[in-house]
Amino acid sequence: MSQKIVLHLPRDWVADPSAMLPFYRKLTTGLAEAGIVWRAVAIDRDALPAAIERDTAFHIVNHGQVRHPRALNAGIAYVYPFWNLDPQGIRAFSSIADKPFRPARIDADKAAAFFRRLRKRLVDARQSRYEQPQQPEALPQAQAAVFLQSESHRIVGETCFLDRWTMLEAVLAATDGPVIVKPHPRELDSSVYDRLIALRDAHPRLCISSGNIHDIIAVSDKVVTINSAVGIEAYLHRKPVILCGKTDFHHIATTAQTAEKLSAALAAPAPSRQYAKYVYWYFGLNCVNAGSDALVAQVLRRVRATGYAI
Repeated sequence: MSQKIVLHLPRDWVADPSAMLPFYRKLTTGLAEAGIVWRAVAIDRDALPAAIERDTAFHIVNHGQVRHPRALNAGIAYVYPFWNLDPQGIRAFSSIADKPFRPARIDADKAAAFFRRLRKRLVDARQSRYEQPQQPEALPQAQAAVFLQSESHRIVGETCFLDRWTMLEAVLAATDGPVIVKPHPRELDSSVYDRLIALRDAHPRLCISSGNIHDIIAVSDKVVTINSAVGIEAYLHRKPVILCGKTDFHHIATTAQTAEKLSAALAAPAPSRQYAKYVYWYFGLNCVNAGSDALVAQVLRRVRATGYAI
């Protein structure tokens, strides 16, 4: 029987399937149970287009940006267990960015229940994508919280309208009250911390925090980031989000492409947003759920939506 689905995965996952993320373990088990033949190959991104053209199988590419009628790109969509399985890319590169969000078409009861469950799991439990400190930290009531990202971990092609320092300095210039800044938990560049300390010396109202993101969001009037996952997690707090880069969750945020627009967004009244409906629309309707018993059915539905018969 010919292979129907080809998974392009990191080489060590192919060598040792037990190293696969639960999404792939659950998917491959389910495909086998459904009688669908699959195989895993080590990712060779340069050779991907030619490899896809050589066969008639369907291809799922881990952390891909492949655009082909017989391919989807897979990756965690900010918050586990939700995954992008997308014809354009994952996260900032996903096709969700171009989809219209129409809250009037979203079931309010389903959205509210979904929002409550996710909020309980993340906000109430003070959990996030990265491990969070559980010890509460003394924090000021802040006009804004700024969440930095590790620039060394950016994907080639990401669009940042402002760099992190222009963003932070613009926030400080536009406010007169406390501002909290949190470096990325994986930031290893000591010069970043040196520069933050210098900014705090110049602006004593700047609080540098390594605390739990949910504690920081809770005490902040607005959340500012380039395109960190914290932005979409802030929706669970119903907090206004200002983005300074391209994302696929921009629909209910304010996007600032210049320092002047960032200043204006900080000064503007908080806009009214449909947070519960949006969170449900993004995760519940536009992602696949690796924690669901219906994961394989969800994946096959995405595959068939491309026109591929399986």
